Parts: sequence; structure tokens; C-alpha cells
Amino acid sequence: MTRFIAAGMLFLTICFTVWINTVLADTLRATGDLGVVVERSTGSLLIVDQSERAAIGRIEGLGDLSHASVVFSPDQRFAFVFGRDGGLSKVDLLTQTVAGRVLQSGNAIGGAISDDGALVAVSNYEPGGVRVFDAETLEMVADIPTGSKTIGLVDAPARRFVFTLWEAGETWIADFSRDEPEITRIEGIGKNPYDALITADGRHYIAGLFGEDGLTALDLWQSPPLPRRILGGYGRGEKALPVYKMPHLEGWALAGERFVLPAVGRHEVLWVDARSLEETGRTKTHGQPVFAVSRPDGRQVWVNFAHPLNDTVQVIDTPSGEVIHSLKPGPAVLHIEFTPRGHEVWVSVRDAGRIDIYDTHSFEKLGEIAAETPSGIFFTARAHRTGL
Repeated sequence: MTRFIAAGMLFLTICFTVWINTVLADTLRATGDLGVVVERSTGSLLIVDQSERAAIGRIEGLGDLSHASVVFSPDQRFAFVFGRDGGLSKVDLLTQTVAGRVLQSGNAIGGAISDDGALVAVSNYEPGGVRVFDAETLEMVADIPTGSKTIGLVDAPARRFVFTLWEAGETWIADFSRDEPEITRIEGIGKNPYDALITADGRHYIAGLFGEDGLTALDLWQSPPLPRRILGGYGRGEKALPVYKMPHLEGWALAGERFVLPAVGRHEVLWVDARSLEETGRTKTHGQPVFAVSRPDGRQVWVNFAHPLNDTVQVIDTPSGEVIHSLKPGPAVLHIEFTPRGHEVWVSVRDAGRIDIYDTHSFEKLGEIAAETPSGIFFTARAHRTGL
């Protein structure tokens, strides 16, 4: 009898386990397939699923998202949203709720998360400087006044943040690897740096200059890093065009052994040797590039453009440097985001109110998702990439 009771209990346990696992499978969701779309005019965030090619939720009440950016926690569960109004919001992608929010300044321009995921930094126009918060609680742990607007804030290896000062033409490195942050100031970056990027290996930090024709590179492996002017005078001898929208240097793409970057105020992208940082060629484009984004394998570069030619996306073949395909998704294409292995690309079409999804090999349109004035698209795979 005891044997029969034990067998019955085992059977019930197995049945219960199967049932509870089925329930959990139906209610739980992995985070690696998720992403968010910024809905700029409504202050909301659309949560999307890559495999389903669908929106699965919306989070509202995130303030002014007219120039918003997003980073993710290492476990890909939380999105940290940086609003133009100085709001820092922590969003739980699984519960689809706001886990925390602080209005930390009057005007912010982006942020970054440390390589260990413990700290979140915000770059400010008003009152300037950078403020750093505990990623768990959103309590401020450091206030770094600069007396200047700060731009180009990125994370760097070893719990560091790097950022640049618009008025002062300096780059600062804030090292949080010890109990007290240590600041390194690098002068001579150039006139009015407007944006910056860090390479995926965390070594090179490059600032674009609005007040000069060129860029400035820092080798973060040097101590201290020394500014090196690169691509000086790339528009020399040609009539300057009006700049309708400044290109985003985070759109710099490493494609094979070359970088490709949007040229300021020009209808072209520049090709730059990844080792020497010297120009190796140019590709004429449909308009003034805003983002030039490499497919993850580096074989293609997808480019969108500033107003009034912003209804078009061009695809450049990396080996030849030639435009091989053009798409016209619709008015005001603002952002391009590849799935982690690059088989698909998602394109935000702000004035059409949707996200378009394309196969990157056949260029076939695979689907679309309705969204309220969509701009930035961010997939959680960014959690494991330096500078994103």
C-alpha cells in the first residue's frame, strides 16, 4: 500500500510540475528578444518583441521624449530612459511598469550605464555637467559640475564614463573604480564638439566638431590620452551646405576594416581606415546622412537622411562602397536598428506613425508596427555592447 501511495504522490507531483511549467511558459517572457520604441510626442515607450514582430505593451508618463535615448541593465530587464526634460526613468520590461523616475535636471541630452551595470550617468545641458545615479535605487551618487553643456557621454571599461564639453572644448574621464570618483581633464579637443562615440572595444573615443572641419580622437589606453586631430579639412575647397540636422556619431559603423561615418553638411559618407584613422574614400548619397549604421556582420551600411530628403534609406555595399539599394519607407525616417545578428532591420517612420521591418538580404518588407510618432528603436542586445 505504501508503494502505491508513493507512486500516486509521484504521479501528482509530475502532473503539478507539468501544469505549473505550462502556466509559467504562457505568462513569463524572456528579455533577450525585446526592445523599445520611443514615441516622442506622447512621452511613451512601446515595448516590442523581435520574433513576434509586434508591440506587446506601452508605458506612458515618461516626460519629454523629443530627443530621448535608452540603455539597458545587464540582465536586459530594465530600460533606463533619458528624456530631454531631464527625466531619468527606469522601466521594467517584464511587468511593463515604471520602476523609478527622477527629474534630475532642466535639460538632458542622453546617458550611459557603467560596464558593471551599477551606475547610470546623465549628460546635461541645463545646468550642465554630469550626474551619476545608483542603477538600483536611482539615488544620486555623484554630481560633476562642468560649467558647460556636456555631450557625447559614453561608458568605458573599468567603470568609467567619458564625456565632452561643448563650450570648453574639453573631454573629461570620470573613473568610478574607487570609492571616490577621479576626474581626468583633456584640453584641446577643438571648437564646439557636438557629439562623440566610443569604439566597440572601448579604446578610441572620437568627438565631432561643429566649429571646425574635422574630428578629434583619443586613445583611452594612453595615460593620459592625447588629442589627435583626424579628417581635418575633409570639406575643404567645396561650398558648405546648410546643415538641416546634425549627424549622430553613434551611427559610426565599423564595416570590415573601415569605419563609415556621415559627413556633416554633405551628401556623402566617409570611409576611414580603422587602424590609421585616415580617410580612404567617399560614397555619394541621396542627402545629408544622419545615421550610417553597419549590419552586424559589416557587409552592408544602411543610411538615413536629414530633412527634406528624409523619406529614403540607402544601402551601401561595404567591399565596393557603392549604393546597391534604395528604399522609400515614408516621411521622416528617424532611426535604424538591426536585430542582433542582422537578419532584419527595423526602421522608424515618424510621420507615417509606424515601424517598418525589412529582410536585410532580400530587402523584402516583412511587417510593420503602428506607433505614435516613433523615433529611436533600441533592442536589449545593446546591454552587452560598450558605448550603447
